[in-house]
Amino acid sequence: MHMHVLAIIPAFNEEECLSSTVAELTSQCPDIDYLVVNDGSKDDTESIIRGEGLHGVNLPVNTGLTSAFRTGMKYAYRHGYDAAIQFDADGQHMPAFIRTMARAMDENGADIVIASRFLNGERFTGVRGLGSHLITHLVKMTTGVTITDPTSGMRMYGRSMIKMFATGFDVAPEPDTVAWAIRKGNKVVEVPAEMRERQGGESYLKLSNVVKYMSRTCLSILLFQWLR
Repeated sequence: MHMHVLAIIPAFNEEECLSSTVAELTSQCPDIDYLVVNDGSKDDTESIIRGEGLHGVNLPVNTGLTSAFRTGMKYAYRHGYDAAIQFDADGQHMPAFIRTMARAMDENGADIVIASRFLNGERFTGVRGLGSHLITHLVKMTTGVTITDPTSGMRMYGRSMIKMFATGFDVAPEPDTVAWAIRKGNKVVEVPAEMRERQGGESYLKLSNVVKYMSRTCLSILLFQWLR
């Protein structure tokens, strides 16, 4: 891989999965760098980072995914990376697809590459599935571009996006930012990918949080991005 890529691994209470996640990433993708951003975890995440000599930073309090991810983007920006990828600490994301994403970014001149579960045949059901389809429709309606898996957390960002996250104040690693980026002329492509269930710990996305997340995202796509 000729691109200089940083994998940003936000981690909040991920003591059960962090070691295996980093081990798999470094064994399958030894030519990319990584940065664990411990987002004020209350379990042994910080001890694992220190004890195993993982490359990471420890935030003193829990600040949320957006702030943790932007910490990684600031690091990527200051160190001149060509691309940065959001990589979950819970084992859901598979390192095997990182090279495919980097190749797609290089060959298509893309600013954002999304690992799409839908292009690989997976389908969501229930509230989560309904919300994902609604977001896809709203992104299409407001940008003219179809994003099949808008809630995928495995996204690779190019240099211009790294700068935007590192220096901006109103951006988040969420579908509404992707929609806004498209409207500003940035190119977004998707590649087929598989993802696993989280390998340990407890997911934030309980039913009540899923509903809140989908509602906020849809409202932001419809209203907020037009005022920016």
